[in-house]
Amino acid sequence: MPLVGRDSELARIRRLLTDARDGRSGALALRGAAGIGKSALLEQAVSIAEADGGVTVIRGAGVESDSELAYGGLHQLLLPHLDRLDALPAPQAGALRCALGLAEGDEVNRFLISAGTLSLLADLADEAPLLCVVDDLQWLDQASVDALLFAARRFVADPIAMLFAIRETPAPFEIAGVEVVDLPGLATPDATRLLNDHAPDLIEPVRARVLAESGGNPLAIIELGSARSGDESGPADQVGPLPVPRRVQEAFRRQIAGLPEPAQRALLVAAADTAAPLATILRVIEALGGQPGDLAPAERHRLLRTDSRITFRHPLVRAAAYQDAPLHLRIEVHRAYADALGEADADRRAWHLAAATTAPDEAVAAELERAAERAWHRGGVNAVSAAYDRAGRLSTDRERKARRIARASQAAFDAGKTDRAARLAAEALSLTTDPGVQADAIYTRGAVEYERTSPRADAELAIEAAELVRDSDPERAALTFFEAVHAARHGAAHELLWRAADLMRGFTPPRHWAPVVTALFGWAELFAGRPERAAGPMRELYTAAPGGDNDRMHRITAAIGGLLVADDDLVVTGTEELLADVRATGALGWVPYALNVLAVARLLRGEFADARACVTEGAAVSTELGNTTERLAHRSVEVWLHAVSGDEAGCLALADEVLPRARARHLVNAEIGAWGLGMLDLSARRFAEALDRLETVAKGPASRDVPMRAVPDLVEAAVRAGEPERAREPLTVLRHWAEHAGRPAATGLVLRCRALLAGDDDADALYAEALRLHERYGGPYEHARTGLVYGEWLRRRRRRTEARAHLAAAVSAFERLGAQLWAERARGELAAFGEQGDEPRHSGPLTLLTPQELQVVRLAAAGHTNKEIAAQLFLSPRTVGHHLYKAYPKLGVTGRAGLAGLG
Repeated sequence: MPLVGRDSELARIRRLLTDARDGRSGALALRGAAGIGKSALLEQAVSIAEADGGVTVIRGAGVESDSELAYGGLHQLLLPHLDRLDALPAPQAGALRCALGLAEGDEVNRFLISAGTLSLLADLADEAPLLCVVDDLQWLDQASVDALLFAARRFVADPIAMLFAIRETPAPFEIAGVEVVDLPGLATPDATRLLNDHAPDLIEPVRARVLAESGGNPLAIIELGSARSGDESGPADQVGPLPVPRRVQEAFRRQIAGLPEPAQRALLVAAADTAAPLATILRVIEALGGQPGDLAPAERHRLLRTDSRITFRHPLVRAAAYQDAPLHLRIEVHRAYADALGEADADRRAWHLAAATTAPDEAVAAELERAAERAWHRGGVNAVSAAYDRAGRLSTDRERKARRIARASQAAFDAGKTDRAARLAAEALSLTTDPGVQADAIYTRGAVEYERTSPRADAELAIEAAELVRDSDPERAALTFFEAVHAARHGAAHELLWRAADLMRGFTPPRHWAPVVTALFGWAELFAGRPERAAGPMRELYTAAPGGDNDRMHRITAAIGGLLVADDDLVVTGTEELLADVRATGALGWVPYALNVLAVARLLRGEFADARACVTEGAAVSTELGNTTERLAHRSVEVWLHAVSGDEAGCLALADEVLPRARARHLVNAEIGAWGLGMLDLSARRFAEALDRLETVAKGPASRDVPMRAVPDLVEAAVRAGEPERAREPLTVLRHWAEHAGRPAATGLVLRCRALLAGDDDADALYAEALRLHERYGGPYEHARTGLVYGEWLRRRRRRTEARAHLAAAVSAFERLGAQLWAERARGELAAFGEQGDEPRHSGPLTLLTPQELQVVRLAAAGHTNKEIAAQLFLSPRTVGHHLYKAYPKLGVTGRAGLAGLG
């Protein structure tokens, strides 16, 4: 029977399927109340796909009782296609095998499982367009939801349509990045038509009441219409109707109550575990004194259907069958399930035992703890949290309860449930006197505060945790010190960094942590204004081989330290190695941090297109992870990049949106964004405004961090504004830093500043030496900036030939980099002494690429295949090919061979 009143929704679904056939990916979620018609639309979508032919359909559905079983939904959806796992990149295939219980392994990263899901769906779509349908997504286990949505957001050019149905819930179910269509109730003419189709004999007063009480809900119209046959009551009462699902559930309750008692008990057994195989359900029915035939009355009344498993007509039927049963009967059913499952399905057995337990029971708590550990190895952090939490509730010992709840808190944070993580951490702290458990709970609270409020709050809590375990647990203490110092630096809280350093002075770290701790001491010295004591310990970390379980902490500390002492080239190399590692292992949580460091290093080297690709991906991944702090950090760097490109409107709009929030969190990167605003004024020759902005940056809380590199802009603004004395103090700090950083590019910056402030007798030689250093070491942007100010100086001294050469070179470099305002300023200098200069040219070809295209092109130029690139960037091979196809004409090449030597 065709659907009534859903023409627009069906048209949208048809477009989704047509796009998939044409090689365009799409995802759509249908959201609405119970009975509104979501499942019917999914069935119609499947029918359309099957009728048209040539489409592979995979289907799954969430089951409330299975929502705590990690990757149960994914197993259900992908089970018929697991023979394809060998075609996936090995790390992804291994992760999926562990997640789905096909292999044992160490802890599996959940993002690697998500990437494997993407790759498996893409592989399926290589043979025929694919329709992936999931009903009741809100009841699918969260690990499976995360994997499916991860894939849905990344498909672009694959013949894949993903269609989800979501029930409205009191707490809205989040489905970011996927188009959502809200299903309203049927309009009155459509509701009347549906009622006439299903209950044509209703008398008019009852008909009016059904239409009024149903609110246009199709299931309510059908069920209330059937239930009110022969009802002579008047129209709906004046106090208003009850919520439709409750009315519908009442109708189902009446049907269930009319069944024989053995049928009601059998229905309860089926409702207690709808995902169980049919054989298991029948075994439990028999264990409780029933027989398989007890389900027959429910089948005759169309409350459920039976094939290889039991499917309820509607989730409200299941809810009514379970919720109306007395507690003692529900307990008996769950115990029977636990006995029937045994060790063959230990996770499901543990949850049935928990459902049958109403008082603390250490044996059941221990089973749940083991279930949590198994889920941890499969990467199902939501399931880990739920199992540890329930185990804590059933614990008979207070300290065991605290330890389990603290672990539940950590897993909740890893799953992105920060409110739950904070609540559980506070509870664990209230229960324990164990320093290790206290430290773990405080550490989790700090991680929550990092994302909620600021890195400073995280640093304070990490220091508190470190104090608890400094003398008793060196490994744990080293990790908390690492967190404290990094968070304090990221939040420009140098007083907290020094406090952490003071605590570390009496601390003997494990051997593999020693180089990192030494480097962190170097950070403290640098921010205290003693770079002569800082550069050596920080550089020693480059040569110390990473070891132990802190390899990534080692690498990120070395990379940030490199930024702080101007080792930009080493930072790029080291951070790219770190990124390759975290991408290969699916450690997506590390990606925003690594990209943040890499973006700043590329910015400082004048590689603006690559820096923009970093911040675009970093902001997107941060959004996906729910990490507001890192997203603001990336967007702050984007402000600088808009400024250097000359996009004044975009720069100011983004700054207004981002910088107040970033500064409220005291982020170092907020000052990088503020530096960008000052540079924008400087390039536009608004020297007084530039001076005010840049002076604030140079004397602000991050003045000894990366924003120290803004001092040359401050010096230039001060000289041009006729107030050079305002730059002298910051320049003294810069000179002291550059002297001990010992890097030619930094020395060149100081020479340029000195030349700007010097008299004619000294300036020429200073400019020439700065230009030489920047040509060889400083990157194209700083070389062009030095050439510009030198050319300006030469022009004012009527050395036309030399001036024109430097200014023309600066124009060319700025245009290649896409620094349009700087290019305009240099052209203006040429025009000032009668030279027209060349016509404005387009930016370099790399600036024409989107950030995603640039990432793909860089990897393709390095010789990686589409499949290898897809694995690194968490994309499908088709999407990689799509980006290359769009990039080639922008670069003026016809294929991969033309990418060799890409600048």
